[in-house]
Amino acid sequence: MLSFLKPGHGETVFASNNSLCQRVGGIDERTLRRHINRFVELGFIKRNDSSNRKRYRVRSSGGECISYGLSLTPLLQRASELIAIAQEMENNRRDRIFVRKQILTKLAHLEEHDPSNAFINHARKALRRKLSLPEYHALLANTDAECQSLSTPDDPPETMELPANDGQTVRHQSKSEEEKKDLDSNIGDEALKPDLLTSVCDQATSFSTERLRNWLDIENHARTLAPMMGIHPETFEKAKNAVGAQKASCAIFIMLQLGKRIRDFGAYFHSITLGQRQNQFDPLALIKRLSETNERTV
Repeated sequence: MLSFLKPGHGETVFASNNSLCQRVGGIDERTLRRHINRFVELGFIKRNDSSNRKRYRVRSSGGECISYGLSLTPLLQRASELIAIAQEMENNRRDRIFVRKQILTKLAHLEEHDPSNAFINHARKALRRKLSLPEYHALLANTDAECQSLSTPDDPPETMELPANDGQTVRHQSKSEEEKKDLDSNIGDEALKPDLLTSVCDQATSFSTERLRNWLDIENHARTLAPMMGIHPETFEKAKNAVGAQKASCAIFIMLQLGKRIRDFGAYFHSITLGQRQNQFDPLALIKRLSETNERTV
């Protein structure tokens, strides 16, 4: 309707309904009348109807004027208010898109490093809805917290700190990946016995209905425990391929023994088997320290 106004000719629209329909792309006249009535109800338009419903203007010889049509004066009087509201809505829309993109970026990072994290599905379900800006900010804060727990998982107490094995690090640098896994497995067989692991890590052992006699039994049991701890089976298999079945299985047993001292099992498991702390994870040293702690407790 604004497009029908001419400078210096007042603020009343005289165009017919047919002309208005054509100007807005050929909408149905019933739809047009419904919209006009709604604008009148909201106080944005004032209807000045002639006796025959025609829209026109008449002037007297003295210059007096009567306009029959759709007056946009109420709308124009509130122009600054409506422009401010429209700008606020546009800013809100842009901010929601911006925060949403931040959330999606962080979720992709979280999914890459901890695919078993239950928060990912929760967040993606929330994003299917049309969220308000405060809701987006709250979801972003929760996503930040999850990413923070992934990058800085709770460590065991200082006495349980995972040591770096210098000799093992040299071997990692000088051998191929396949040789590394074989070497780790052989060293583990000589130094860390299944009985020692199962006796020290009695929390994991207690979930088994049968005696764990060898490393194959331990691996199968660890594979069963992993999903119960929030670790995706695929993540366990990746860890097994990266550091060997024995190390991956020991990680499950040790983490369960440490219990509440680890805030996020999934993130911590990824960190010590697939992440930056992979070379620092020494199951034998940690088992010995756990054993010493148990003895002091007794």
